[in-house]
Amino acid sequence: MATALERNLVLGGTLKQRCRALLPTRGIAYSSKGAAEASPQPRDKSRTVQSFYNQSAIDVAAAKPSVRLTPTTILYSGKSPDGSHLLRSAQYLHKELPVRIAHRIAGFRSLPFIVGCNPTILAVHELYTQTFYLLTDFPPVSDFESESRYSETVQQVLDDHKDVVTQLAAGFKECRKHIKQEELVKTFLDRTLTSRLGMRMLAEHHIALRQDRPNHVGIINTAMRPKEVIEKWADFVKQVAVHKYGKSPPIKYNGHLTCSFPYIQLPLDYIIPELLKNAVRATVENHPDSPESSLPPVTVTIANNDVDFIIRISDRGGGIEHEHLGQIMQYHFSTASSYEGQYDGGLLGTMMTQPMDGPAGGPMHGFGFGLPTSRAYAEYLGGTLTFETLQGIGTDVYLRLRHIDGKYESFRI
Repeated sequence: MATALERNLVLGGTLKQRCRALLPTRGIAYSSKGAAEASPQPRDKSRTVQSFYNQSAIDVAAAKPSVRLTPTTILYSGKSPDGSHLLRSAQYLHKELPVRIAHRIAGFRSLPFIVGCNPTILAVHELYTQTFYLLTDFPPVSDFESESRYSETVQQVLDDHKDVVTQLAAGFKECRKHIKQEELVKTFLDRTLTSRLGMRMLAEHHIALRQDRPNHVGIINTAMRPKEVIEKWADFVKQVAVHKYGKSPPIKYNGHLTCSFPYIQLPLDYIIPELLKNAVRATVENHPDSPESSLPPVTVTIANNDVDFIIRISDRGGGIEHEHLGQIMQYHFSTASSYEGQYDGGLLGTMMTQPMDGPAGGPMHGFGFGLPTSRAYAEYLGGTLTFETLQGIGTDVYLRLRHIDGKYESFRI
């Protein structure tokens, strides 16, 4: 008589069930204080295993649409003196996060079988599944005590998922030779990375609402100065360049340098260092014999208007070769070629980590993920990331993002 596992292999089963017939699994244990205190009784191992294989709850959640909020809604909902804004925020997350996680689990199921069975990718799939049950097992948030416990659980989820993008990059690099449907994988990565960014922004916004920070409503900086954000990351990138190369080009600024406006800085803390890193490295490597004092500058131009703001980063790093123009914004999963080591990863890339735990959540460089991830983030934010290159001269990269003050249509988180 066929076993349950054999039936799963013959009839299909879930991706994880089929993969488990072929691969050892790695369990990820949760010890959420909030969830443990909120549950009447501790969950036993059999309950956890059963829920892991019981996919019906995930299917139901995955069929629901997500409720995406505009930054304007978040900005103007603000804080209430009685703290009721915390309850509303937690109640929204309690309903919304499981739905979004279920959507991503459905995305993992849609991967080609050989890709989905990669141990690293499968481990991320398992992490999402266990996170789904961690959050759905949490009782409804009804008072400040349960809100506090739920916030602890949300913070734990943020911590547990901080290396997900790095894991995905490593996993796709490992199974690169098995990928036949490039567009399918691109769609999966775009959706997974941007969905993760959205969930992280919502979760960190709720955590930030519990703190008092000047000029902030949650994660929204009500008076963000782009020049200050860029200068912070420029200093960091220059330090890394000096450490690796012994020199770094100067970074100059022009345009609307004193402008300020409400914005969410979190995604910029990933995109900006990526763009600066590429410009600085290209400049240094294109002028190997030049002393630091003779290196041409990287020039940052800031333009602000009523509709959007634009950040242009210009380098004199020799430009991008014609044969690579169509690849610059693609996920490469590898740094084997000289091109990838030159423009997205490589020597300087190995030193670039995310010291402020940005949405990328860890060292991303060396996998060819930096620029395509930045492009996906920019598009998720309702903007664009484009470039113009002059072979033999240099490259201009344009980051264009819409304002979130409500005067014009904006993106939804």
